[in-house]
Amino acid sequence: PLGKEEAEELLTFLLGTDASLSSLKPLILEKTEGTPFFMEEVVQTLVEEGALSGERGHYRLEQTPTDLHISPTVQGVLAARIDRLTPEEKALLQQLSVIGRQFPLSLIKHVVPETETELHRVLSSLQSKEFVYEQPAFPEVEYHFKHALTQDVAYGTVLHEQRKALHERTGQAMEGLYRTSLSDHYSELAHHYSRSGNVEKAVEYLQLAGQQATQRSANAEAITHLTTALELLKTLSDTPERTRQELTLQLALGIPLMITKGWPALEVERAYVRARDLCEQLDETDQLFPVLRGLWECYEVQGKFPQARKIAEQLLTLAQSTGNPALLLVAHGVLADNLYWEGEFVAALGHAQQAETLYDPQKHRSLAALYGGYSPQCSCLAFAALPLWALGYPEQALKKMNELLTFMRELAHPSSLAFTEYLVATLRQYRREGQAALEEAEAGTNLSAEQEIEPHLAWCNIVRGWALSERGQGEEGIAEMSQSLASFRATGGESLGPYFLALLAEAHAKAGHTDEGLTVVAEALTLVDTTGEHHYEAELHRLQGELFLQQSGHSAPAATASFQKAIDIARQQQAKSWELRAATSLARLWQQQGKREEARDLLATVYGWFTEGFDTADLKDARALLAELSEGEGK
Repeated sequence: PLGKEEAEELLTFLLGTDASLSSLKPLILEKTEGTPFFMEEVVQTLVEEGALSGERGHYRLEQTPTDLHISPTVQGVLAARIDRLTPEEKALLQQLSVIGRQFPLSLIKHVVPETETELHRVLSSLQSKEFVYEQPAFPEVEYHFKHALTQDVAYGTVLHEQRKALHERTGQAMEGLYRTSLSDHYSELAHHYSRSGNVEKAVEYLQLAGQQATQRSANAEAITHLTTALELLKTLSDTPERTRQELTLQLALGIPLMITKGWPALEVERAYVRARDLCEQLDETDQLFPVLRGLWECYEVQGKFPQARKIAEQLLTLAQSTGNPALLLVAHGVLADNLYWEGEFVAALGHAQQAETLYDPQKHRSLAALYGGYSPQCSCLAFAALPLWALGYPEQALKKMNELLTFMRELAHPSSLAFTEYLVATLRQYRREGQAALEEAEAGTNLSAEQEIEPHLAWCNIVRGWALSERGQGEEGIAEMSQSLASFRATGGESLGPYFLALLAEAHAKAGHTDEGLTVVAEALTLVDTTGEHHYEAELHRLQGELFLQQSGHSAPAATASFQKAIDIARQQQAKSWELRAATSLARLWQQQGKREEARDLLATVYGWFTEGFDTADLKDARALLAELSEGEGK
């Protein structure tokens, strides 16, 4: 409703300024409570009943009502107005209400069985009575209902069987009229055939509309179309064709569900488990690969790494049996991803490099729409970059990650780009580059929020929280990390948990919250054992050692054991970057204990291995400590 002054201005615009109208205006305002559309309909009703004469904006009062004996609702006023139409007008209005809110003249001609002359006459009458408006458009004139309520009320007056027949006729007319551009009308066709009771056609167009919505990242719309199709499909007889159609729908549904609800969501797992069961029923091998790919993603993000690993290996076996480069590309990328988080950095790099040799930008650009909404180039480059960093090649890692970021910005695929922004932020965090990590995390946060990709939003905010802590905003950073981690876990996600908890523990340590930091590290190490996610395990033990030293009455033996454990794990993983960081912590402790020679020998051996990245924070710290140890030894 409008305010009093605005409502009075609108009513004067509708009625005019004739003095005879003064007694009518308060009655209309009271009846309609100043709602613009309701006011217009009441005025039009008074004109049709003969209480007003003239034309809009220049009416005169012919009868002086003491009250307005009309329906108290705008729907009731509309229904009464429709009842006063001639049979021809009412029939056309009902037919138009089934076609939709707006419609071109050519479609009306295909649906309405009237001569062109009669059709134009009745359309003109409906326009003059302000039910529909003509709207100039190219390449032909279009009509639209004055208001959505007008269409709704008119639609409600159509008998059920007549309504179904009109929807069917409209769908058929659209198929004929738009046969060369059907893809522009999938949603409308799905709507008409769903209402007509033509389940086969409805499911067909709902599937097409859902897949189309996914391609343009309209994921909520895609889920609506595809779940509606699955419900309708249940009404059909149980045949192999119906089973095959359900498989296609479940597979199509998995991707938008992943993006909107998160990979670990129960709805995602249900869709892919059901799709796998359908593949087994049909002995369908072609569809099995994308089904397993989706199920792998779900299990990995749930933190079920052993289960995910088995599926990843099954994917590679399937791909090798076909020799299909696209399938091999995806399978190697999946294994690279899985192996990296499990801490098998050399193997991960090998699979990522194999995937990279198979990638063809022209042939494989469309794979993002099929496999979880992500370009395979994410796996090719990201899971080459991250293992390269762990293995001791920080410059090569950064080069690969920047190459991936450039590629994804050119590809302009929202979910792939949001994931990439997170991965770049992660590498910057590994390199202890707080400002760069903050910038990349915020870019990922903005894109993830815009696209409503909840997992990426949480992940980016966790890295952002760490970066805030690094710049002295510890409490704010801890709050953001804690909230984002809780949000991600609420979806059922546990992957990356050890890493995220490590960042939180580091922020607690920086803020002087030693006990809280140790509690978080203990939780993270338990999660490592539970999930099999070992990529950050060495760093967790190192952080535990630093926190032991930070305790009042600190325990040097416990810290030494943690640092040594971190070094042992890093060596098993051939992770020189993690080994260097742990060796620096242990060497610094030994320096304080007067064990300068042991400290120098330990650190010099690891530092001397490196051939690049000497401007990174870890190598600078190690070099500075070595210089201190060497000076001390000389003295």
